[in-house]
Amino acid sequence: MTATDTLRISTDQGELDLALVHDFLSNGSTWARGISLDRVRKSVAHSLCFGGFVGHQQVAFARVISDYATFANLVDVFVLPAWRGRGFSKQLVQTVIEHPDLQGLRRFTLATFDAHSLYAQYGFTPPAKPETLMEIYKPDIYANTLRR
Repeated sequence: MTATDTLRISTDQGELDLALVHDFLSNGSTWARGISLDRVRKSVAHSLCFGGFVGHQQVAFARVISDYATFANLVDVFVLPAWRGRGFSKQLVQTVIEHPDLQGLRRFTLATFDAHSLYAQYGFTPPAKPETLMEIYKPDIYANTLRR
């Protein structure tokens, strides 16, 4: 890795490239396809966000929804395809896990389709009691509201 490939992670929402985040989530993700820019803006405004930057270019993102006392949920984690394979996802997750506002939580959750081995490195495991968990899941909610 060269100095130009060094990932800098910031929680300053003013640095985020919301158009890039929106484009990836809406067009490049499997979990938020079709999400509107307004909905991305609102989700960012109400979350602890982590932007990953190489120089001034944003190349990664993660968002945590939390009460900062008992619970957190890690969502919308991505590294742009051209920047994968450089360890940036590990740096990003490590930074999230170590953030001072996210210490001492009783439960820290996430959902993943295919990155179980990444998150297991940081202590995430399948739910101890999955029979106690419930959800309302609407996987196509953004597709149903595309560009109205």
